[in-house]
Amino acid sequence: MNSNFKSVGIADDVQLGEHVNIVQPVNLYGCVIGKNSFIGPFVEIQRDVRIGQRCKVQSHSFICELVTIGDNCFIGHGVMFINDVFSDGGPSGGDKSKWKPALVGNRVSIGSNATILPVTICDDVVIGAGAVVTKDIDEPGIYAGNPAKLLRTL
Repeated sequence: MNSNFKSVGIADDVQLGEHVNIVQPVNLYGCVIGKNSFIGPFVEIQRDVRIGQRCKVQSHSFICELVTIGDNCFIGHGVMFINDVFSDGGPSGGDKSKWKPALVGNRVSIGSNATILPVTICDDVVIGAGAVVTKDIDEPGIYAGNPAKLLRTL
């Protein structure tokens, strides 16, 4: 059998702030997690991700490379971040030059099972459960739907 198995865990290159709580199993590598944050079980946080202070990432969420999350954010269960938009009609095949970043501001709450494409989300935003964020959000408020639309301002 010519198989290649990788262990799940926390790699040596992860930078953790003080008082970060992590519930295993997780898969964390090459990322930075700010102080007083919480990472739930079955979460993967990839290389070059930055998570601010006092954030909570609930179980089964996936935060791919090139994502930055501000301070005091909540990421619900099963939230998926996407960095490959299939610009050539299919997956980039590992060509990272085709990947795009996502930036999440401060005090942003993202509901369970939301999908966040490469966008910028300003401070003070609530994303409803199951929403698909396909465009930048530059006005504080509550957004929901597929594609996510402003329901009301905050």
